[in-house]
Amino acid sequence: MRGSAQITQASRHLVALTLLLVLSVHGRSPAQAGDYPDHVVKIVVPFPAGGTADAIPRIVAERLSRKWNQPVIIENRTGAAGNIGAEQVYHSPPDGYTLLSSPPPPLVINQNLYPKLGFDPTKFEPILVMAQVPNALIVNPNNVKASSLSELIEYLRNNPDKVTCATQGNGTTSHLTSELFQLMAKVKLRHIPYRGSAPALQGLLAGDVDVMFDNLGVSLPLVQAGKLKLLAVASSERLPALPDVATMAESLPGFEAVAWYGIVAPPKTPKEIVDKINADVNEALSQPDLQDQLRKLSAGIFGGSVGKTSRYMREEVDRWAAVIKSANIEPQ
Repeated sequence: MRGSAQITQASRHLVALTLLLVLSVHGRSPAQAGDYPDHVVKIVVPFPAGGTADAIPRIVAERLSRKWNQPVIIENRTGAAGNIGAEQVYHSPPDGYTLLSSPPPPLVINQNLYPKLGFDPTKFEPILVMAQVPNALIVNPNNVKASSLSELIEYLRNNPDKVTCATQGNGTTSHLTSELFQLMAKVKLRHIPYRGSAPALQGLLAGDVDVMFDNLGVSLPLVQAGKLKLLAVASSERLPALPDVATMAESLPGFEAVAWYGIVAPPKTPKEIVDKINADVNEALSQPDLQDQLRKLSAGIFGGSVGKTSRYMREEVDRWAAVIKSANIEPQ
């Protein structure tokens, strides 16, 4: 009997040791956020490098890397109006080590545009909207001679479907802003989609297209260099930094369109990790030198709680769904 008891006790020790080994191999539970992060964090940007959608998360990632003492890297995973990168993150482990930083399309627009997605945007864990950048109407001065929005509208009404409009891609904020403009101004533009802001701007600079609705983050330096012309901004009021530039609403009352840049995590990411990322990004956004960097991109801080982010994204779903329905936009 004593020998049998010793064998049973040894077996228990063996089982306990096996469990410890299994746990050590597979790592700690993702719910244990106290040590997060303890290795590299990847932020997927579903649009090309060179645009504001890429620039803003890079600025924030650099601050997080310092705060966390861990590498925070940006991976550009482009295609399908942001859906490819978003799907990658959606199916990643919910441990906080793969995040998505994106403008509106894959988070609040594409669900009303594409009949089938490989992910459910409503299941992402919202973390934070970092910043907003007003959209603006910019033109190639060699192609478009109008010096004001009202002059352009008059020309477009007399020349329907002759002026080409570059966008960041079908269903992007630049595309929907152009559709909103056409609806409200009762004009017709010829849509030329590109794969992101940077290539669209290159097309505009080259004169391959005539006009573009783009956020001011990357396009403003080109305007200041005289390579492009800025006709109006889509913010509700004139920008303090550009007091002489009219708003779209001055000619089209109620017109407003801003691009924003949010961070979300895969579904079921633990609340403790979501809250930590939210707090640390908010801390980064409060730093004056980072705010100066964002100001150069014409970006205004949004920030705030996870709850604020969630509410804002739900409002944006409804906002752009109405534009998509009114303009009868379909994926291309």
